[in-house]
Amino acid sequence: MTGEKRSVLAMNITGFIVSIPVFCDSGFVILSSLNKALSKNARIPLVTLGVSLAAGLYATHVFVPPTPGPLAAAAALEADLGLVIILGLLVALPVSLAGFFWAKYIGKKLGKDIKDIALPEKSENLPHTAISLAPILVPIVLIALKSISNYPTHPFGQGIIADIFNFAGNPVIALFAGVFLAFKLKDKKVKETHFNWVAGGLKEAGIIILITGAGGAFGAILRATGIGDIIGSGFANLQIGILLPFVIAAVLKSAQGSSTVSIITTAAIIAPLLQSFGLESALGKALTVLSIGAGAMTVSHLNDSYFWVVAQFTDMDTATALKSQTVSTLFQGLTGILIILLISMLFL
Repeated sequence: MTGEKRSVLAMNITGFIVSIPVFCDSGFVILSSLNKALSKNARIPLVTLGVSLAAGLYATHVFVPPTPGPLAAAAALEADLGLVIILGLLVALPVSLAGFFWAKYIGKKLGKDIKDIALPEKSENLPHTAISLAPILVPIVLIALKSISNYPTHPFGQGIIADIFNFAGNPVIALFAGVFLAFKLKDKKVKETHFNWVAGGLKEAGIIILITGAGGAFGAILRATGIGDIIGSGFANLQIGILLPFVIAAVLKSAQGSSTVSIITTAAIIAPLLQSFGLESALGKALTVLSIGAGAMTVSHLNDSYFWVVAQFTDMDTATALKSQTVSTLFQGLTGILIILLISMLFL
């Protein structure tokens, strides 16, 4: 629909939609191969496509339930879930586009430093479209069904059907199913075997798994030090209204790396203060959830596993990732809080 020339916008929109039911890390892993194919065919720097996709995924990840972070914050603050979803989508769209525009800009500066993508030569006997899309779409659908199953109203009940969806929708199981579906893509005339595919995949993924795991472990060590309690007690007395949840969440995010932990911790700190800040109304609670979400994306850097997923799957070195992905999350968070402040001034 957007056309090949607007592939960067297409990936941003795709990430925006996919991350509503799917964790941003899993979504980026699933869609990274599509990014590389577009980079090769449209001659667009991979850094541009990667940062744009990451921005779309991140926007709905922190603003729109049923992603665990905003869902948990809405529960802790007793916010109206429907209002959080509607306002979350409203805020997330310009936040996603802020990342898109930054990706377009920084891609022109850094794109030349990204190496060309090596893709297999096209086969004359291409697989059917449905078979080609299955390794991407099936994991997304499975993970989405798990999110729906875990929704507070439990639309699938709490019996064996829900258990099946919870098992099949686990990101590891869903992506594993995608691997088996990918085996159907190989032309019988191609000499490579499935063993070669798996061995090559493990070789490529090994360093990514190690670096991403190390980044997540670093964040976990920081969380274990009790840094959340220290930051919370230090900022809780600031009288800055709707800005306070943003500031606490942003400091927590930058300090320990996890957006979800930042959202849940900040919600617990802010919950007793809503009335004193005049935020006890339905709109006030919903905007507080979104303010926490804006802070929880500001900023993603070395202690965040998502930072390393984006960097490694987009073939960026650490310096390039800091200049592109980290700065993108800064602009996204600031865009989010400015929109939330505007809504609060007009309607609160």
